[in-house]
Order: sequence, then C-alpha cells, then structure tokens
Amino acid sequence: MNNLNVATIQLNGNPYEISDGTNLNELLNKLKIKENKVAIEVNGEIIEKNKYSNLILSKEDKVEIVHFIGGG
Repeated sequence: MNNLNVATIQLNGNPYEISDGTNLNELLNKLKIKENKVAIEVNGEIIEKNKYSNLILSKEDKVEIVHFIGGG
C-alpha cells in the first residue's frame, strides 16, 4: 500500500494496515467475514451493526472482532 493512504489500527491486539477512510463494513469485506457472524468493539465500545458503514476507522483505533460460535 502507498504509505500516504494507509492507517495502522490494532485488530484483535495486532497491528493491521487499512486504507484511509475504511469503514467497518469494508474491513469485514477485506477480512472475508460476514457481519451477522460477529460483534465488533472499537476503542472499548460495542458498535451496532447498523452503524458499520458510517464508522470510519482512524489511525490507532483498537478494533476487536468476536466471532459467534454455535454449540449445544
């Protein structure tokens, strides 16, 4: 990636590079994760699914993605 258009976030505790202006839906698409299978926390706050497209990630944001696992 061109360093001028890159932001580094913390994704599940590890550095991860994204393009400037990336929203949560775009991040999930890049990671090939379906939004109905996860919960996302940004900087300690759980984000509602209907806000994923409006939340633009910023440099040094801390993103935690938790996958739902079925069981019985």
